[in-house]
Amino acid sequence: MEERTAQYRAKHPRSIVAGPYGHPFHPILVTIPIGTWVASLVFDIIGFIAEDPEPYVVAARVLILIGIIGAAVAAVVGFLDYRQLVKGTAAHRTATVHMALNLGVIAVFIVNLLVRWSAEDDEVSVFGFILSLLALAALGLSGWLGGKLSYHYGVRVADEQTQSEGFR
Repeated sequence: MEERTAQYRAKHPRSIVAGPYGHPFHPILVTIPIGTWVASLVFDIIGFIAEDPEPYVVAARVLILIGIIGAAVAAVVGFLDYRQLVKGTAAHRTATVHMALNLGVIAVFIVNLLVRWSAEDDEVSVFGFILSLLALAALGLSGWLGGKLSYHYGVRVADEQTQSEGFR
């Protein structure tokens, strides 16, 4: 019975802010930082080979800032989902690592942004580029764990009876 209660809690939102039952907002919101941070890396690469790298350097910096803001919003909503998990479960342990990695990624991108703000706009910051690569690698691992939470453990996924409605 205790396991059933833990599964029930993990599937239901703590607040409507986290999204309605079966349709969590966290997976939608994470697309903002993922997209902007990957795009910033692409702009860095273009900036390395462009005759005039300044627009790409500035764009990468703006994209990193947008990603940090988006990540903060996604983290708040993700934390609401996290709070629904029963401590001591495999899902809670996985979510804790997922959250720690994501907070580390946000911290690295904040440092990355500060590094870029202190640099000139006439060339891509090599140190900033390396920070982006490292942070995106950690983000990839964290994303894999997020997928495990949803697809393996069924966190914030509708129960099987609700899912079966789609196959009638």
